[in-house]
Amino acid sequence: MRLLESVAQHEHGAPAKQLARETGLALPTAYHLLRTLVHEGYLRRDRGLFFLGEAAERLSSSGAEQKRRSTVLEALAHWRDLIGVPVYYAQYRDGEIEVLCVSDSPGIPAVEEWADFRETGHAHAIGQCLLAQLDDESRRDHLDRYPVQSITPYTVRDGHGLLRRLERTARMGPVIERQEYALGTVCAAIPITVGNAAATMAISLPAHQADRLMAATQQLQEEIGRLMGSLAISISI
Repeated sequence: MRLLESVAQHEHGAPAKQLARETGLALPTAYHLLRTLVHEGYLRRDRGLFFLGEAAERLSSSGAEQKRRSTVLEALAHWRDLIGVPVYYAQYRDGEIEVLCVSDSPGIPAVEEWADFRETGHAHAIGQCLLAQLDDESRRDHLDRYPVQSITPYTVRDGHGLLRRLERTARMGPVIERQEYALGTVCAAIPITVGNAAATMAISLPAHQADRLMAATQQLQEEIGRLMGSLAISISI
């Protein structure tokens, strides 16, 4: 690890003797470890100089992604505790609805995914919010693959009704859903701009606390606004 750290400090490469000196390793030991790291792809050797290899770069990329995800989870946990609701983060990627992060607790449980979120986007606030951000062609393509079906008595009845509702949705405004996905639950989703991707932050509440939904949604919007600058990169998970 010390050798990897030492090589990483030399953009234009470094010879074995210099790396051995910097890490305090005996030269034969350094040579042995360097050969092993080259063999495993963590380093590459060119004209007697050592550089970071593809395996080390992949490790770095993976670590950066974990850090970004951790930043998002910390934000969601903060909002969960502050507002007293479970908080969700989702994106529309490669034609699919993906719930990427959920922050809840035993006292503030998330909605149970009793019907696949990807297939029931027409019924829940997360899906409706993501579909509302798509262009008309992408929206219709999604509904061709995942037709509207009633899963509770409150679910929109057909694709035409859903499309009319989505067209009326205010741009960048919150989407509210009341017991359309799960009986006894109300939800709200807030559109988020992540480059060209459709994304959303959402919350849910038991139906008997429905009177809290709008205030909680507004509070989440304000909190997102405060942190959006620092989260802009992190939410591109």
